[in-house]
Amino acid sequence: MMSSRYPVEVIRSERRVKTVSARIVDGVIRVRIPAWMSEAEERKFVDDVVHRIEQERRSHAIDLDLRAAILAEKFGLPVPESIRWSKQQRQRWGSCSIHSGDIRISDRLVDVPPWVLDHVIVHELAHLEVPDHSPAFDALVNRNPLAERATGYLMAVNDRLDRLQPADPLTSADDEHFDDLDAAG
Repeated sequence: MMSSRYPVEVIRSERRVKTVSARIVDGVIRVRIPAWMSEAEERKFVDDVVHRIEQERRSHAIDLDLRAAILAEKFGLPVPESIRWSKQQRQRWGSCSIHSGDIRISDRLVDVPPWVLDHVIVHELAHLEVPDHSPAFDALVNRNPLAERATGYLMAVNDRLDRLQPADPLTSADDEHFDDLDAAG
């Protein structure tokens, strides 16, 4: 695979038994793989690791703390204790621990339009005030005039992903109660 931003160099190693590793060195993504891998396996692993590196680089360009603070002020919602990207959320768009005030946003949202990301953040901020999906909660979320449009966008993305790959099992990264923002909103 060629990266959209970086050249990719694949290094086969007889000493490497199982793992694939990658890092950016002097502007080149260097991917180290076991020498025994087939070309098809190499393509799969290299494509995956390059995608993850580029996605992580793009996520660093988005200041979630600042974005959440601006949205909280704009829509009269609480500011979270923390907000960060999550690599583990494969079926949820966001989650909120109402006990700690921590919000996690799926890194699958790195490339969505900003107004869609904002909707997910507003949804989770609203849970800091109202923990359920009651009419009071809906009223908070709907302070965002693009809420319905963003929900539709996420539903379309979710439908497309469902057709492309089998669903991952739902897992919780925390023992606390987490609320999910899924395609249903």
